[in-house]
Amino acid sequence: MSDSANKVLKKILEDIELSDGAYERATERYESIGNWLHREESSCVVHEPHVFPSGSFRLGLANKPVDDKDAYDLDMTCELKQGISKETYPQEKLKSLVGKELELYRKAKGIQKPLDEKRRCWTLEYSDHLNFHMDIVPCIPASTTRQTQLRDSMVISSRLDKDLAGTVASLAVSITDNEEPGYTVISNHWPVSNPEGFAKWFESRMRLATMFLDERMAVLKANIDDLPHYRWKTPLQQAIQILKQHRDVMFSNNPDTKPISVILTTLASRVYQGESDLAAALQRILNDMDQYVRRDAPRVPNPVNPEEDFADKWGSPKYAHLKREENFIRWLT
Repeated sequence: MSDSANKVLKKILEDIELSDGAYERATERYESIGNWLHREESSCVVHEPHVFPSGSFRLGLANKPVDDKDAYDLDMTCELKQGISKETYPQEKLKSLVGKELELYRKAKGIQKPLDEKRRCWTLEYSDHLNFHMDIVPCIPASTTRQTQLRDSMVISSRLDKDLAGTVASLAVSITDNEEPGYTVISNHWPVSNPEGFAKWFESRMRLATMFLDERMAVLKANIDDLPHYRWKTPLQQAIQILKQHRDVMFSNNPDTKPISVILTTLASRVYQGESDLAAALQRILNDMDQYVRRDAPRVPNPVNPEEDFADKWGSPKYAHLKREENFIRWLT
């Protein structure tokens, strides 16, 4: 790829990338909620709450909103690590426990918009000079049995190294979902998620860029392991940011129909081979991305839970009107 292509791509990134200050503000947001849950009066403190970012902020893939009026989406996970199990709590009780504390937090911080309950999360909306739309997912650690199943599945289906698969599986969590049949009763069937494990897998794909990361450490005079992902700025991250921006502009008039970010991120990460050059990385991803879309379900498997299909809505009659698969193909073309 020519130097001119990289110059154009770098200019695009300058226009769409979040500043370090925006990432730092996001960090302040989730740390503030974590501190609130750890205060002495908190009904969650005995359960060792752990609040951490997930999604684009965790992976260093966040862009400025296409419309200046839109808020930044900040996904967070609230894991209660002790004293709650599927044998003692229904999903509804866990979600309510976290929700009550978030409502107290909202009032204490003077957040005007009401706390909003979504299917799997609670939503808080800050309205200061940097608007954040925060989705907080309550969860507990997944059982050791489920972790073992996930580890084995990742080794076989995702072809992960056994050590990496074990590390990723140990981070799996059981989450709440108010559309699940057993939501209100004690049940062993909770949905499983693993945002932190997905971040570890994504990191393993970024680490393929060994030459780039060595040069990056020399420039920053810091070990890459000591830096948050948004400061790695690998060609993989930057390529995905450009893909997401193109998608957001293309579907700006009808955002509900656009290909979802986790599909773009997963497919691009699978294709990436460690290119140090942004234009070359983007070209490879565009050329080969469709090869990792399966003909049969799961069409786009979650690499850290291969039974889960990120493209499950593509063939669902409920979502047929959104034309998700057709729009993915149209966008990629």
